Amino acid sequence: MNLKLDFISGDTKKCLAAMALPLMAAMFLNMAYNLVDSLWIGNLLGERAYAALTNAIPVILILNSIAMGASNGVSILLSQAVGAGKKETAEKMITTSLLAAIVFSLGLTLLLELLLRPILGLLGTPDELMPMAWQYLAIYLSGYLAVFLYCYFTAVLRSFGNSVFQVVAILICTVLNAVLDPVFIHLMGFRGAAVATVLSQALCLVFMLAYLARKKFFHLRLRQFDKSLLLPFIAKGVPSAFQQSIPAISTSFLTSLVTGYGISALAAYGITGKLETILFYPAMAFNMALTSIVGQCTGAKRYDRARDYMKASLLSGTALLLVLSALVTVFARPLALLFVDSLQAAEIVAVYFRIVGAGYLLNILTNCFLGSLNGMGRPSQSLLCMVLYYLVVRMPLAWLLSHLGFGLEGIWTAVLMSHVIAAAASAFAALRQLHAQKTVHMEVEKRHW
Repeated sequence: MNLKLDFISGDTKKCLAAMALPLMAAMFLNMAYNLVDSLWIGNLLGERAYAALTNAIPVILILNSIAMGASNGVSILLSQAVGAGKKETAEKMITTSLLAAIVFSLGLTLLLELLLRPILGLLGTPDELMPMAWQYLAIYLSGYLAVFLYCYFTAVLRSFGNSVFQVVAILICTVLNAVLDPVFIHLMGFRGAAVATVLSQALCLVFMLAYLARKKFFHLRLRQFDKSLLLPFIAKGVPSAFQQSIPAISTSFLTSLVTGYGISALAAYGITGKLETILFYPAMAFNMALTSIVGQCTGAKRYDRARDYMKASLLSGTALLLVLSALVTVFARPLALLFVDSLQAAEIVAVYFRIVGAGYLLNILTNCFLGSLNGMGRPSQSLLCMVLYYLVVRMPLAWLLSHLGFGLEGIWTAVLMSHVIAAAASAFAALRQLHAQKTVHMEVEKRHW
C-alpha cells in the first residue's frame, strides 16, 4: 500500500492542490454525468418529463449522499490508521467495511423498491407524473450496488492519498452515459434514460475493480474480517451518512413545497439543482479532501499541519467560489433555457440565483470547516451543524415564508439564511475542536517529559 502524498511533511499548498484538484475534476465530471440525463430528457421529452425527473431527483440525491457519507465514515478511520502507519489495521478495516457495504447497500435497495410509491407520495408527486417518476427510480435502484461500491472504493483510495483515479473512472462513466442516453431514450422513452444510467454505472465499477486488481493497492482476505471494527464504522459512518443526506432531505422537502406552484416552478427548481452543482461540487471536493488530509494529520498528532491545510482551503476555496457564483448568477437565465424551452421556468431560475447567489461563498467556508471536523474524528459535531441549518433553520423557515404569502421568493430567502447560519456554526465548532485537540496533545507531551 503506497501513500501517494505526504501530507505531514510536504508543502501544504501543493499537497492540498494535488488532493483537491483531482477530486474537483471528478466532481465536475460527475456534474456533467448528471447533466446528461437532464439535457437529453428536457430537450427530447419536454417540460413534463423534466418535472417528473425533478420529483425523482430527491430520492437519488439521498441514496448518493448515503453512499458518499458512509464511505466517508470509512475514510475517517482508514486515513487515521494510514497516518499512524498501521498497515495491518488498515487492511482489516478495508475487508470488514467492504463486506458491510455490500450487505447494507443490497438491503437498502430492497427496502426502497418496496416503499417507492409511498415515498413519492410524501414528496407530493402529482398524479400525472407519478408513473414516470416511479419507473425511473425503480430502474435506478437496480444499479444502486454499483453506485455504493464506486463511492466506497474512491473513499478508500483517498485515504491513501490517491484521488486521481476517480477522475478517470467518472470520465469513462460520463462518456458512456452521454452516448447511451439518446439511444435508450429513443428505444424506450423516459425509462431509457434510467437504463442508460444504470448500465454506465455498472461498467464504471467494472473498470474500477480491474484497476484495483492490477495496481494492488491493498489485499482483501476474508480471514481479515474483524467484527469488532463494525461498531466503530457504524459510529463514524452513520453520522457521516446522515450528514451527507441532510441536504438531500432538505431538497426533498423544498421540492414538495415548490410542487404547489405548478409544473414550470417544479421544472425550474430542478434546473436550479443542476446549476447549483457547479457551485456545490468544489465545496464538496474540499470537504472530502480535508477529511482525508486532516485525518492523517490527526493520526500523526500534527494539529499544526491540520490548521495550515484548513487555512489554505478557506482562502483558495473562497477565491474560486467568488468567480463561479458570479458567473452562474449572471448567466442563470440562458443556462436554464438549455434544459427546457420555457421562459417562465428560466425567469424563476434567474430570480433564485439573484437571491441565493451570495450564499455559495459561505457554503465553501462551511464545507471546509465540516471536512476538518470529520478528519478530526468528530462527524457527530459536523452532523449537529448540518441539522441546525438545514432541519432547524432552512426547512421550517421555507415553510413559514411560503405559507405567509411570500411565495417562491420566500423559499429562496430561507435557503440564503441557512447558508449564513451554517458558516457561523461550522466555523465555531471546527476551530474549537482543533484548539481542544492541540491542548490535550500538549498536556500529554508535558507529562511525558
